Amino acid sequence: MANCINCGSPIPENSAFCPNCGATVVKAEENVNNKAPEPTPQPAPEPQPQPIPAAAPVYQQAPVYIEPDPYDHTAEFDPKDISDNKVIAMIVYLLGTMGIILALLAGNSSPYAAFHVRQALKYVVCTILVIIIGAVLCFTVIAPIAAFVCIGIISVLRIISFFQICQGKAREPYIICKFGFLR
Repeated sequence: MANCINCGSPIPENSAFCPNCGATVVKAEENVNNKAPEPTPQPAPEPQPQPIPAAAPVYQQAPVYIEPDPYDHTAEFDPKDISDNKVIAMIVYLLGTMGIILALLAGNSSPYAAFHVRQALKYVVCTILVIIIGAVLCFTVIAPIAAFVCIGIISVLRIISFFQICQGKAREPYIICKFGFLR
C-alpha cells in the first residue's frame, strides 16, 4: 500500500485519488524522474468570521446601604430658607462673635441661620478654652505653642464651614462635633 505524497495518508491499491485530501495519485511508472510531483495548490480557506464572545453575565448586586452622616442636617431645612439666609450664615463664620450678634439680629426667624449660629458658638467656645489653657500653662513652652496650633486648626475648620454654607449645606463642624460637652 502506498502513501499519499500530499497528505501522507495510506492510499488503497488502484486508487486514482487520495481518499483523504483528493490529490491525484502518481504511480511509480508515471513518475519517470522518480521525483515526487508537486502538490496541487489548494485554495486558501476563506477566513471565517470569529464568533463574538457572549457578554459576561451580569450579576445583580445586592443594594449597598450607605449610612447617612449623623452630623449633616441639610435635609432638615427648607431649601427656600437655606437660599434666603445663606449670606447671614456666612457672616457668622467670617466675623466671629460680631457675626453671631449680627446673625441673631438679622435672621432670628430662620432655623438655618440659628443652626449656624449654634455651630459658630461652638467655635467661639473652643477658641476661648484653648486660649485659657494656653494662658494658664504659659510657664511651659509647649502649651502656648500647642494653643497657637489649635487656634490655627479652628480657623481652618471655620473656613471649611464657610465653604459648606456656599454649597448650601448644614453640617456640624468637623472635629468639634465629636466633643460631647458641646452638644
